[in-house]
Amino acid sequence: MDSAVSDSTTYLDSAEMTLLKIVVTGAFGVGKTTMINALSETAPLHTEEVMTEAGADVDNLVGVRDKATTTVAIDFGRRTLPGDLVLYLFGTPGQKRFKPLWEDIARGALGAVVLVDTRRLDASFDVIDMIEEQGLTYAIAVNSFPDAPHYPPEVLRDHLDLEPHTPLVICDARQTTSSVDVLIELVTHLLSQPALDAS
Repeated sequence: MDSAVSDSTTYLDSAEMTLLKIVVTGAFGVGKTTMINALSETAPLHTEEVMTEAGADVDNLVGVRDKATTTVAIDFGRRTLPGDLVLYLFGTPGQKRFKPLWEDIARGALGAVVLVDTRRLDASFDVIDMIEEQGLTYAIAVNSFPDAPHYPPEVLRDHLDLEPHTPLVICDARQTTSSVDVLIELVTHLLSQPALDAS
């Protein structure tokens, strides 16, 4: 049997790149998988499964009636930003029953994007609490669904009980440029943190 020399191309030279783990999280049906699809420069990894009637009693489908699939483990993608920053994006499942998995996914992350849907803002509280319990710096990304009500940023900040320095960005998770803007806001916020300045 013949053998061939493997391609020795280096896809990421970690000596020249800064690699960051970022969690993309939020309540059920807020657009996490959609955002990772829009952001990833490689084919994203998804663990989507078809939703069944069995989950109807467990998953709150208010506001997401047309949703046919759900993430059951993780979504994964990669995005390179200027300055040789490579972001590894880990998307969490949205249902509360996956909280232990959220905690495992968050381990080792530098920061998080918390997607919210203004049709269901209260669904974001548990997710924000979990991210804060993990000690992660985060940015809020308000996903602009076509039928969602629009609120001024100060109203959203007040309702979500955000610290004044927490970035809040209005975005369209379907659009790459809009989703990249969210990442840039988060990374800029991360780089402004004293712990990172000292390193």
